[in-house]
Amino acid sequence: MKKEIFLDTKELENMERVKRLKLINSVSGVKSANLIGTKSKNGVSNLCIVSSVTHIGSNPPFIGFICRPNNKVKRDTFNNLLENPYFTINSVEQSKIDNAHQTSGKYSQEVSEFEECNLKEVYFKNFPIPFVLTSRIKIGLKLKQKKKLVNGTYFIVGKIELLVFPNSNFEKTMDNSVGVVGLNTYYSIKKIKELDYVRIKK
Repeated sequence: MKKEIFLDTKELENMERVKRLKLINSVSGVKSANLIGTKSKNGVSNLCIVSSVTHIGSNPPFIGFICRPNNKVKRDTFNNLLENPYFTINSVEQSKIDNAHQTSGKYSQEVSEFEECNLKEVYFKNFPIPFVLTSRIKIGLKLKQKKKLVNGTYFIVGKIELLVFPNSNFEKTMDNSVGVVGLNTYYSIKKIKELDYVRIKK
């Protein structure tokens, strides 16, 4: 039997930066990979890959994600949301993993990741921010809250104003969805089983 590894707070703090970054980004397991679309006040479309999208509530329909502010590193997504409170969340398909991953690069503010990473824009129903054409799940949201967290990052909460997916069988829509561990390791997602909703009799 292999020996387990124990790391306490001091050991984590003293770990080499990149090694610690990769480890802590991975320990929470496989997370959904999504592309966040925003637009600057100058009309430049921005796209970035994130792994922190989470459901907040269904009525009203709120979804959130973690966003880093523009301190030492340029953060177009955060800056764009301050100027234009609309954004899109787009699923990453297996055929577009390489393109989606390329959006993690630090491009100039005048450069659109849609164009640079060969991901086509599409608009629906006058929603002001572009969606990713090839994404099977497309969500248009309006910023409702940004909450500063203990480490200086922000939790961004948006209300769904538009939801687009290919057919009524939403479970089938998830077939090509992609998960990510850490910063650059991608996984396919496969259904294992479906269980009944748990109701406890009193």
